[in-house]
Amino acid sequence: MLFSGLLILGFLSNCSSKKAHYQEMVKEGLESGVRHDTLFLGLSLGMPSKDFYSQCWELNKQGIIRQGTGNTSVLYELTDELKSPVNVNFYPTYFEDKIYEMPVKFQYEAWAPWNKQFSADTLQVELVKLFEKWYGGGFIKIKNEMNNDAYIKIDGNRRISIYRDPGSDGIVWALYTDMSVEEKAKNQKNETAE
Repeated sequence: MLFSGLLILGFLSNCSSKKAHYQEMVKEGLESGVRHDTLFLGLSLGMPSKDFYSQCWELNKQGIIRQGTGNTSVLYELTDELKSPVNVNFYPTYFEDKIYEMPVKFQYEAWAPWNKQFSADTLQVELVKLFEKWYGGGFIKIKNEMNNDAYIKIDGNRRISIYRDPGSDGIVWALYTDMSVEEKAKNQKNETAE
């Protein structure tokens, strides 16, 4: 998810005071020693891949999830907590065979270019409220280089970022990251690419 890391940096590049505040939040979170690994549906940061697949298998047997877009993700339908049903597609990124990042794509089932009430702008506002309910307050609003809003929350090792997809009027991403292994994971990816 190099793109996601660059996107976060892009969000912060326009405002040095927000960037300093963000860097201080990261430092405090990591130095606190507090771990917040909870994601959703019984999944967590640091979860071994075999446990992820076992949990998904159980959720699939219960009819809670099914295969997602192009058989490359897991699909969960969020039906009760927002104004309209939302398709949620996710699949983790691993480091040393454990989840360190979880990119999650949200889109209203009823979204279409002519249905402005189901746009990414509306969905993002709803998702921030929902995430505050799930994970508590403390999301900070920042602007990216395209002047779009993004929201970031840091709890110990866990960073949650909520931002609109720059290539779609209907998609919002949430990115959960274990910052305690993020640097090691990026370094390993860069070494592999060389």
